[in-house]
Amino acid sequence: MLDDMQASRRQALKLFSSIPLLPLGSVSAASMLLTACGGDSDTPAVTAPATVSFDSASFSSMAAPSMADPFAMGTTSVGSSLNVKLSDGSTQSFKLAYNPFFITGDYVPDGKGGYNLSGGYVDINNKPILDTSLPGLERQFFSDCADGTSLINLDKATVAGIKGKAVFAVVQFEYTSNNQAGKSMYGQLPSPIAVLTLDQDQATGKLTLVKYHNVDTSAAHMLWITCGASMSPWNTHLSSEEYEPDAFTAATDAQFKAFSKNVFGDETKANPYHYGHLPEVTVNPDGTGSIKKHYCMGRISHELIQVMPDNRTALMGDDATNSGLFIFVADKEKDLSAGSLYVAKVGAGFSLDTKAEGAALTWIKLGSATSAEIEKMADTLKPSDIMTVATKDPADASFTKINAGGSVQWIKIKPGMEKAAAFLETHRYASYVGASMAFTKMEGTTVNAKDKIAYSALQNIQGSMIKGNSAWNEAYNVSLDQALKAGGVIAHTLTGGQKDTAGAAINSEWVPVKTKALILGEDIKADALGNTANPDKIANPDNLKFSEKLRTLFIGEDSGQHVNNFVWAYNVDTKVLSRLMSMPAGAEATGLVVADDVNGWTYIMSNFQHPGEWISSMDKAAIAAVNPIVNSNYKNKFACAVGYLTAEATSIKLSKV
Repeated sequence: MLDDMQASRRQALKLFSSIPLLPLGSVSAASMLLTACGGDSDTPAVTAPATVSFDSASFSSMAAPSMADPFAMGTTSVGSSLNVKLSDGSTQSFKLAYNPFFITGDYVPDGKGGYNLSGGYVDINNKPILDTSLPGLERQFFSDCADGTSLINLDKATVAGIKGKAVFAVVQFEYTSNNQAGKSMYGQLPSPIAVLTLDQDQATGKLTLVKYHNVDTSAAHMLWITCGASMSPWNTHLSSEEYEPDAFTAATDAQFKAFSKNVFGDETKANPYHYGHLPEVTVNPDGTGSIKKHYCMGRISHELIQVMPDNRTALMGDDATNSGLFIFVADKEKDLSAGSLYVAKVGAGFSLDTKAEGAALTWIKLGSATSAEIEKMADTLKPSDIMTVATKDPADASFTKINAGGSVQWIKIKPGMEKAAAFLETHRYASYVGASMAFTKMEGTTVNAKDKIAYSALQNIQGSMIKGNSAWNEAYNVSLDQALKAGGVIAHTLTGGQKDTAGAAINSEWVPVKTKALILGEDIKADALGNTANPDKIANPDNLKFSEKLRTLFIGEDSGQHVNNFVWAYNVDTKVLSRLMSMPAGAEATGLVVADDVNGWTYIMSNFQHPGEWISSMDKAAIAAVNPIVNSNYKNKFACAVGYLTAEATSIKLSKV
């Protein structure tokens, strides 16, 4: 009998390792599975079929919150389930729930017996930046806008206090909305970034925060508006700096001057060419982290990049008006410090018809460079050294008319400054060389490696994409008749053997060669709650992540059209869209992570930011009902949450194994 029990245990463990399992709180799915197969009890063993394996997964959708439950509108709300189908036809369902690690502004353990202020801001000398806007209530600034996150598993960890296994999360904080006096602080503080050491319970998969480490970003000149993020295939955190400051107007720009003052104590000291790049964070086994910026990947509105399985090719989001589709091909694997930068030219046929063939993509090479040489240029060059920019027609044939930032400009590049223009004035230079700088707010990117399909989020489809708009350029080949403010997701076919428009080979097997619409939102007249986009469809997609195991594209919203923003799951095989989670009203869904296997557990992580930032169309009675709920849960709208989707233990039922 003992031999039979041990054989059943081995078969059960083999099955268990093949099933994507969400963390289950206080009850162990593994122990339940083993108990069903004999385990350590006196129950006779039940033989598990050796051929049973994971087949597929789907999600049961939750309803959108309504005024029937104002509390659900004012907090994180989850009413969905993950349903796993096995090869023998049996199923297992996991009811989902949300578990925050902390609410920003909480004091959390620093791993040394002390505490750190979560989401707290520091200057170039790592001294706290104080909010002194209300005399007598001075306090350190902390963020209400947690964003890009990575979940990193290292082979060895040396953090004290770990009972299970150490797992690390890197979390960045995009900005803080307001000071205590209610004045906007957007873009005026250097974005902090932290490494969280999490204790993973090996019986339940539960993650518990044991250490919060502030990454010293001073060597990178501090960080500017860090938005979406991704994890590299080599286990580093790839950050972002979006809405790069305009170097030609920075000296008189109040926002940038305030940023400089808060970072350096001097509103003239910050150099705009140090921002708008790609920071990379390396996590150390002791739960600390180090950072470097890559200056050779284009100075654009970096959002959320995706490095392809070749460890060299990066597809980049560009969250701007007159934005472009960019790829960077590194010279060496797992090293983004040198390589070649390309921008797409869109062919005929771009449309919002999801059944259409799509438009071809060709690639213009902007240049090759190392991070070190571009950083040196950033250190030494002024914008007037690189080009002349006019905002009115100079009536001079030596100038070239371009579209940049939603406006028409005329530029003339100084002799010998093409490389500097390509890497420090990337948007202007890309337009200058004829790229399709037509998109509006191209945000998150991700990849379906099996099918060689990449995905990009278009938060809005308007402005420069719409025929006749002041930012539209017919030569860009993106000419839609009507705006779709609710946006959508587009899909890019990837392949190798490509050449750039000059005829030189592109050294990558992961080059986008066709783009088409995949899934769209729907604009509507405001409903009773105030939604101006169909609440049963995506609206203003931002974060994207793809799960190879679940064959599912996860979508987080940054919507000014949904009263509550959602996280969605879209199965690319069945085409079924499921709502997984609702954020507090006015809050954006951020920091999306999908980790298929972290020591055998599957994680879906999401943060949110700026709860209570009501959309203008929201019903006034709904605001009155929800406002006190948001205030009581999120420090009067000064705070947000960092956490993950888990599974309720009470719903576990592992059957027929």
